[in-house]
Amino acid sequence: MASVAPQHQRVLSGMRPTGALHLGHYHGVLKNWLRLQQEYESFFFVADWHALTTHYDEPGVIADNVWEMVIDWLAAGINPGLARMFVQSRVPEHAELHLLLSMFTPLGWLERVPTYKEQQERLQDRDLSTYGFLGYPLLQAADILIYKAGFVPVGEDQVAHVELTREVARRFNHLYGREPDFAEKAEAAVKHMGKKAGHLYQELRRRYQEQGDGEALEKARALLEAQQSLSLGDRERLYGYLEGGGKVILPEPQALLTPASKMPGLDGQKMSKSYGNAISLREDPASVTRKLRTMPTDPARVRRTDPGDPAKCPVWQFHEIYSSEEVKGWVQQGCRSAGIGCLECKQPVVDAVLAELAPIQERAQEYRARPETVRAIVAEGCEEARAVARETLDEVRHAMGLAYR
Repeated sequence: MASVAPQHQRVLSGMRPTGALHLGHYHGVLKNWLRLQQEYESFFFVADWHALTTHYDEPGVIADNVWEMVIDWLAAGINPGLARMFVQSRVPEHAELHLLLSMFTPLGWLERVPTYKEQQERLQDRDLSTYGFLGYPLLQAADILIYKAGFVPVGEDQVAHVELTREVARRFNHLYGREPDFAEKAEAAVKHMGKKAGHLYQELRRRYQEQGDGEALEKARALLEAQQSLSLGDRERLYGYLEGGGKVILPEPQALLTPASKMPGLDGQKMSKSYGNAISLREDPASVTRKLRTMPTDPARVRRTDPGDPAKCPVWQFHEIYSSEEVKGWVQQGCRSAGIGCLECKQPVVDAVLAELAPIQERAQEYRARPETVRAIVAEGCEEARAVARETLDEVRHAMGLAYR
C-alpha cells in the first residue's frame, strides 16, 4: 500500500447487477465497503456493462436489478456523503478509455486472464465467444484507470485482473508519457518548488534511484504532495521523474486483498443464488426462518438421542459467524452429548440472522418508498464521477495526439 502516491489514495469497486443481493454479498463485499468509505475516497459503481458480457440476452432483468442493487447498498449502510455511487453506463468515458486502451493492448494479455477460460467452462449454457466477453478485463482496467484509483478491493481470484490493469497502465505510460523535453520540464518543475524543497527533492530522488531507498521514495512523494504551488501537470511529471520514468498519466493500482467471505450457504457450500442456498438481504422473515430451520445437519444425527459433530454440520458455520463464545460452547457440548436437538441448535442462528437483516430491510423499505431519492443519489454520483473521468480522459486524449482544440 505504501507504493501508491498520496494523490491516488482512492478506492474503486463495482458489482454486477445480475440478481438480488444476499448475505454472502453483505459479508463478503458490502461490510468491507462500509470500512473503506471511512478510510479512502471511494467510488462504488453498478457494473451494468459488465453484466451484459454474460447476460446480453436479458437486458430487462439488468435494468430492474440496477435500482434494486443501489437500494441494497444504501440499506446496508453505504453513505452517499462518503462514497460516490454511480452506474457504469452513465459515465461514457469508461467506454472511450476502453476503446483507446484496446488500440495497444496485446490480444494475448486478454486470452491469458485465468477467469476467461474458467468462466467459459463454468457457463457452458451461454455463448461467450464474443468480443465483449474477451475484452471485459480491459473494460475493468478502464473502470479503474479512468479514476486513477490507487486501490482495488478484490479477492485472490481477481488479482490477475488488477495485474492486467497495471500492465496496461505501464504500457500506456511508456508509449505516451514521455513528453518532448520531459527531463527539462521536470527540472523546471523542481525550481517551482523553491530552493530548499527542490534541493531536498533532488537528494531524495538520488537516494532512491542510486540506492533503491524506499523510505526516500515515500518522503519525496510526501514532499510533492505538500507543494501547494505545483500545477497538476508538474506534480505528475515530478512523480515520474522521481521513479526514473516519464510523466505518470495513468498510475498503476494496487490490489487491496479482501478477506475471503466466511458466509456459507445453507448447504455448507459458498452462498450463491445459482446453488439455491442463499438468503437474500430482503427475504421475508418467515422464509428466512423456514430455510434456517430446515438446513441439513450432521448426517450422523439420525435420531434426537444420537450425538453429533458440529464440524460436520453446516449450521456450525453459521454459529462461527453469528454466535458468542458462550453460545458456541453450548452448541459444542450439547451436540456432542445429544443434550440439545438440531432445532434447538438452530434457534440462536435464526434469531441472529433476523436481527442482522431487520434494520437493513427497514431501510430498504424506506428507500423503495422514495424512488426519486435513490435516482437523485445515483444522478449526483454519476455527475461527480464524470467530472473526475473527464479530467483523466482529457489527459489521455492529449497524450495520444487526439486533442484538436
